[in-house]
Amino acid sequence: MSVDLYHFEPNANGGKPLITLNEKGVPFTSHWVDLLNWHQHRPDYLALNPKGQVPTLIHDGVVITESTPMGEYIDEAFDGPALRPADPAGRARMRAWSRYADEFLGPSLSMIGWSRFIGPKMRTRDPHELAKALEAIPTAERRKAWDITIYDRFTEADLAESERRLVVAAARLDEQLSRTRWLAGDCYSLADINTFNMAAALPIFMPAAINASTMPHLVNWVNAIADRPAVRSALAYSRNSLRRLD
Repeated sequence: MSVDLYHFEPNANGGKPLITLNEKGVPFTSHWVDLLNWHQHRPDYLALNPKGQVPTLIHDGVVITESTPMGEYIDEAFDGPALRPADPAGRARMRAWSRYADEFLGPSLSMIGWSRFIGPKMRTRDPHELAKALEAIPTAERRKAWDITIYDRFTEADLAESERRLVVAAARLDEQLSRTRWLAGDCYSLADINTFNMAAALPIFMPAAINASTMPHLVNWVNAIADRPAVRSALAYSRNSLRRLD
């Protein structure tokens, strides 16, 4: 059996398969793809993933390039603890929360993160190198996203709306976790893995509004997942590992 995972930091999309593989106990070969130096746009990587995005999972020649379906593939393809609820209703809840993380939480979190952290780092580089890197991006959508980040084209209105959405998402998560131990119910599932990789950053990005006092259920849930041995192993791939939110 051959399992290769091409990934960046174990957060957001990259963290999903890293944690899932560790939870299942699947041995794999890790390939670090340095997004900040545009290794995802090199020809050898584009041959695997033409969109130039990470992560990419390759299992015995099968290539999976979308991180949320990747989790379900891993859970179904390999032995180990089940990461999907056994009942149809539980699986529907799992997929609904994963979709919410991808479509509502993720884009807003990404905008704040790229504006505050990635963009300033990019602007310290040689302008000619940046221009060449932009030209090499294979899709217009990703080229536009990088252009906005590099040249700080975020509007104040867009950033304010993203911050508002982060608080809304955190409140919704906290309310759910006040009623159930895990997002899909009593079963730790891919919904928790997928959402944790984004939600763990919420108290870091918005500490005044999202903290152990204002949203204790969310913070307790983040810490419970961060303490899992499989998650600790996955976070070991990070150069800036997420820590408990005490």
